[in-house]
Amino acid sequence: MKIYLATNNQHKKKEMCELLPEHTILTPADEGIDFNPEETGSTFYENSLIKAKALYEIVKSPVIADDSGICVDALNGAPGIYSSRYAGPDFMKGKPDGSKISQEEQNVFLINQLNNTLKNEKLPSASYLHGERSCHYTCAMVLYCGSDRLFVAQETFEGVLIKDITEQAGNGGFGYDPIVFLPEYQKTVAQISADEKNAISHRGKAVKALKLIIDNLK
Repeated sequence: MKIYLATNNQHKKKEMCELLPEHTILTPADEGIDFNPEETGSTFYENSLIKAKALYEIVKSPVIADDSGICVDALNGAPGIYSSRYAGPDFMKGKPDGSKISQEEQNVFLINQLNNTLKNEKLPSASYLHGERSCHYTCAMVLYCGSDRLFVAQETFEGVLIKDITEQAGNGGFGYDPIVFLPEYQKTVAQISADEKNAISHRGKAVKALKLIIDNLK
């Protein structure tokens, strides 16, 4: 079945093609569609739904949208829904002019912000799954087939933020993956294989939760 993915992020498209090999996954760019809806939601789910509805109104076919990001526990879940726009502690929600910094700069800023927070504040490390450097990815995924056929899954993927940018490792994945360490693998997310990541990641688990519905769409 042809399913539209409400993003032009080719990394996300690659993962979705791996997770749903029985289906044809298309992005707006594949069809020459200008697609850049304003994400005004205050949660991952709200932003995901905004994108799903916007694309469905154009293609009138099943749409999968996800909104995802990294949440650092000691930073009260930041950068969260602003992960792609995050530009350091002075621009937690992105720069006013809408410009974005490089992923490398984002990674450095996030590590340093956590380090400074831990240096200046006493935090109850027992409150966090993997101690005071705990972080997790969140993915809210919407399968949208019209206003009367809406399915949602939200999943997380836990890890630890590395202590210094010199510890980043791996060429796989994308985004913050090189700086998120997985204790059970003793590797960063960027070091594990695509199959391993898809089996345990926030996006992989969300797709699995919706797969039976996806496979039976008519």
